[in-house]
Amino acid sequence: MSAESLRQQGTAKIVMPFVTNLLIVAFIVSVFLFQRLSTSTLKGIDFIGYLWNLFSKAAVAAYLSVALFLGYKVMINYTEAGSPLLLHLVYQINFGLLVIFLAKAFYIWRQLLLYHKNKFLQIAWDWFEILLGATLLLTVFDFNYTSFIFLPLLALMGFYIFFLCTNLKWVAYLTFNNKSRSLVLLGAILLSCYIFLRFFNGLKDSPDLVIDYTKVGFLLLAMMFVGFYTLAAFLVSLFSLPTSSVFEQKSEDLLNFQRLSQSIQQGQSEAQVYDMLFDSTIRAADASAAWFELVRKDEPQVSHMLNVNNDQIERIRHLLLAYNIHNIDYINNNMNRNPGFRDLMLPWKSLIILPIKSKKHLAGVLYLLKDIEQGFDRETVNVLRTFTSQTILTIENLWLVTESLQNERYKEELKIATQVQESLIPKNFPVDSWFEISTHAVAAKEVGGDFYDFLQLSKSRIAIIIGDVSGKGISAAFHMAQMKGIFHGLMQQDMPPSEFMQQANSALSRCLERTSFITSALYIIDYSMKGFVFARAGHCHTLYYNAMMDDVFYFQTDGMGLGIIRDKSYANHVREMFYDYNPSDVMVIYTDGIVEARNAANEEYGEDRLKYMLQQTYHLEAEDIKFAIINDLQDFTGPDNLYDDQTLLVIKFKPVEPNK
Repeated sequence: MSAESLRQQGTAKIVMPFVTNLLIVAFIVSVFLFQRLSTSTLKGIDFIGYLWNLFSKAAVAAYLSVALFLGYKVMINYTEAGSPLLLHLVYQINFGLLVIFLAKAFYIWRQLLLYHKNKFLQIAWDWFEILLGATLLLTVFDFNYTSFIFLPLLALMGFYIFFLCTNLKWVAYLTFNNKSRSLVLLGAILLSCYIFLRFFNGLKDSPDLVIDYTKVGFLLLAMMFVGFYTLAAFLVSLFSLPTSSVFEQKSEDLLNFQRLSQSIQQGQSEAQVYDMLFDSTIRAADASAAWFELVRKDEPQVSHMLNVNNDQIERIRHLLLAYNIHNIDYINNNMNRNPGFRDLMLPWKSLIILPIKSKKHLAGVLYLLKDIEQGFDRETVNVLRTFTSQTILTIENLWLVTESLQNERYKEELKIATQVQESLIPKNFPVDSWFEISTHAVAAKEVGGDFYDFLQLSKSRIAIIIGDVSGKGISAAFHMAQMKGIFHGLMQQDMPPSEFMQQANSALSRCLERTSFITSALYIIDYSMKGFVFARAGHCHTLYYNAMMDDVFYFQTDGMGLGIIRDKSYANHVREMFYDYNPSDVMVIYTDGIVEARNAANEEYGEDRLKYMLQQTYHLEAEDIKFAIINDLQDFTGPDNLYDDQTLLVIKFKPVEPNK
């Protein structure tokens, strides 16, 4: 053989393994990169979904590997002759399945390992990937990773893997049911690891194979990480399984407590809060039966029941009353030792009573029953009392919110009523050269029962009415509006004041409450006759200044309030009066809120003081007379001392006749 031929054979021995190893590394890198990109799209906290994704898309490859190998065994047993080519094909397919499985598992575990990560853990993982990737160089250059040079480094990588496998925070967030499911999936993944290890370890010394993949250190370390992390997750899930229900209950208690705290912000009703309390306490105490009683006017009303009937409730309630146990905290953890409870033949052995009450209110009483002795331990009782304390706080806050909303609604309604009432009171009287008029009206509350109005009957005649509805507030304002409608309806017929009062009394008898009545006075001024006629229905006497006689006096006329007598005999209790006026005469019409106004010493303003003020001011204009009276009234009562609606009309007849 020539030297050139020997040199070519030596080069081939060096180049061919290098190319083969490079192809192996390229395949591994491409699969891992693909899985890294595809797995990074998985988001959220569906941890069972992660495990199912790993099992269904990768771990099942191990079982496919078993099927291929069994098929190979059946074939060689059938043909009674081995086939190195077929074995090599099965081996290569299983290698591909192994790499897919490891890549998928590697990056699924990466997602879970970095759950609730910190900066240190992120850096530790990044370095792990770099170091693990660097081991591929051993395969490319055909280094023996089991040599004494690399064994210490591989041991350090093993410790590194062990450290990473301690990061299993996601397991704590699994519920009892999810942990049970995760154990099945983790067990199947562990079995997949074992199948691949058993397969490749069993064939590593086979003379029929051209290549041995157990010499790829990267795969060994990746399998070590996947296997250890799967085993760690399996063990942690297994040993934490007995305590899962406890932590779930605590978590549920905290969640329910938070829900109760947020009930107001969520706009929930009182009934919804009681529903939440009932369900939450039953779960917290693991109660066998329960009922909840709402207390309304000291009378219990059963609103919620669970596994208990009305007959049992009545028997228990009757016994508790006999023991003088009424709306108080009570615990009986061994009902069978009590003769009274034992005689009731109840299926339960533990009872707790939890009143939902504050210092001022008792909202309800909760009864919980369990079919075991010592069913309510101290910790459970503390949790239940926390729920009830939060519930009464929430209920009282809901009451306050409801009351506040009602007040706001009431204020809004009053505002609307005030606007309506203001629109009903005339702002301007007709301007005429025969007389001038000035008005004043103020309500003791947002709305009142005083009213006045006018109606032009003809060119020379005008009707003016003033009145006062018994009571105050919205009801009085409502009746005031009714009276205004009656005035405009009846006076369209231009009837005399006494006839108007009779007709108004008849109309109001049909719509006015028995406890209500209206006082009123109606004046019809006739310019052409230079006089006025009026009738008084129980209203304040009219104050008058006669310029010709230079005298101030009250008209003393009979009249009874509207709605007091509700039959035809009312006509006998109302009279009308006609009076001729002179130029510069003054008429003062008012409601009792003027003369009955009181000062700090509880003294009334009175008719005499009002008469005195007119005596001092009759020579002024109507507007000035009004202001003088109102200022004197406010000086007498003091500021912000209004107990009743006040209405005042000042009419002054002019000496100048209208142009004709």
